[in-house]
Amino acid sequence: MTGWDFAIFAALTACLLGGSFFGARRAETFLVADRRVGLFPLTATLVMTEFNTATLLAFAAVGYRVGPRAIGLSAVFLIGLAWYTITVARKWKQYNGISVAGWFSRRYGPALGRTAAVLLILAMLGFSATYVKSLTLLLMPMLGGVSPWLVSGGLCLAIAAVTASGGLASVVRLDVLGFLLTLVLLPTLLAIGWWKHHGLDAWRTASASGAPLELEYWLRWDDPQLPWSFVISLVALTCLTYICAPWYGQKIFAAANERTAVASVAAASLLVFLLYASVQVAASLLAADAAELSDPQLAVPLMIQLWLPVGLRGLAYAVLLAVATTTLAGVWSAMVAMSVSDFGSSWIDRVNVQRGLTVLFATASWLGGNLLVDDILNRLILANIPVAALAFALLGGFYWAGASRAGAWASIVVGTLWGVFCFVYWGEAGGYTWYWAILGIPLIFGSGVIVSWLFPDGSATLAASPNRDVFGTRSDRSTLAMSKT
Repeated sequence: MTGWDFAIFAALTACLLGGSFFGARRAETFLVADRRVGLFPLTATLVMTEFNTATLLAFAAVGYRVGPRAIGLSAVFLIGLAWYTITVARKWKQYNGISVAGWFSRRYGPALGRTAAVLLILAMLGFSATYVKSLTLLLMPMLGGVSPWLVSGGLCLAIAAVTASGGLASVVRLDVLGFLLTLVLLPTLLAIGWWKHHGLDAWRTASASGAPLELEYWLRWDDPQLPWSFVISLVALTCLTYICAPWYGQKIFAAANERTAVASVAAASLLVFLLYASVQVAASLLAADAAELSDPQLAVPLMIQLWLPVGLRGLAYAVLLAVATTTLAGVWSAMVAMSVSDFGSSWIDRVNVQRGLTVLFATASWLGGNLLVDDILNRLILANIPVAALAFALLGGFYWAGASRAGAWASIVVGTLWGVFCFVYWGEAGGYTWYWAILGIPLIFGSGVIVSWLFPDGSATLAASPNRDVFGTRSDRSTLAMSKT
């Protein structure tokens, strides 16, 4: 990194963070951005919520190791977010609450709702720890011998300050800026790598088979580097976990209307796929320059150092910082929304409490990233266990009047225990995600259906009515106005 790179990095970082550093004085602004986010900013914030440095490093590492076949992993997001668009995007906007766990409380009672909140907060702590770790790995080459604890601590402090200042409104502003810069950086990186190595020739030279574009290469079911069973299991699990994801739900609650919510998720599914696929293709070309990379998770910073000219390297690191910042800010914002709406109704209008919680979650993420995360992709997948366990309770509650409280409890317990058992028994080396997905999905839904039939509720309460939330909406306000007249 040259002086010019550092100067550009510092200037862009100051613009990105400074442009989002505006205080929120109202709780509704802090948590759901006044529910006025339009199509473009909502699409941008959804893309940047999913496009994170943890997955970026992990997926680029797979691209470096296995070549262009790695884009099968990127299809996970295309299918997962498309499933979200079809099944729950409209439903969540109709609920229009503060946190997704609040819907579980309304449908099945406060005890289950708070249990769902605990599971989701634990999952998000795991996710955010991997994001902190990945961002630290990205910036360490630029910062030389600085301690990872200091690097990650400074990053968490800066991101927490932005999030605590303006809440979701600040997150959306930051996401838009980061989204625009990402659309410039990643295609540029891919174009330079393709031009430098003549694309197809580089793949043929670097591939062990000598012809990575042959059909046999794409159909390697049991390839230890990337077995298709692993990809298929991730697709299935992603479809289960995304529909319950608080970091998406909170953004949907902030949408201006139902049409905006649905269209934004649909657009985000394609954009996220293209962004991750472009990084994986670029990383697959890097093998021609660095055939024996000691840690493939460092493929992205190495591409930046080798391929980009002076000045653009500083821009690239600023964009990566924006990518990590937007994801962490979005997750922490969702955690705060869940905490105040599901565990402390008296806090719902206290912005200072929400800011304090942001700092608390940032500290926990910093400690987790430095103490608990080694392999980023595997820790990221593991954190999804408690989220996937909520799938039957959510879809059953949205689409089946017969889904009972007992059935929801049974499916959550079975889903959580089965996911943990698969990880302990088969482990990462044994491909536990395959057993978790292929056997776990029937167990989660089967237990929920059977117990719901055996122990039905006395009077099932369907999903939340539209246009109602804890702040009061136009339907509540119009009723209040009529009562006064």
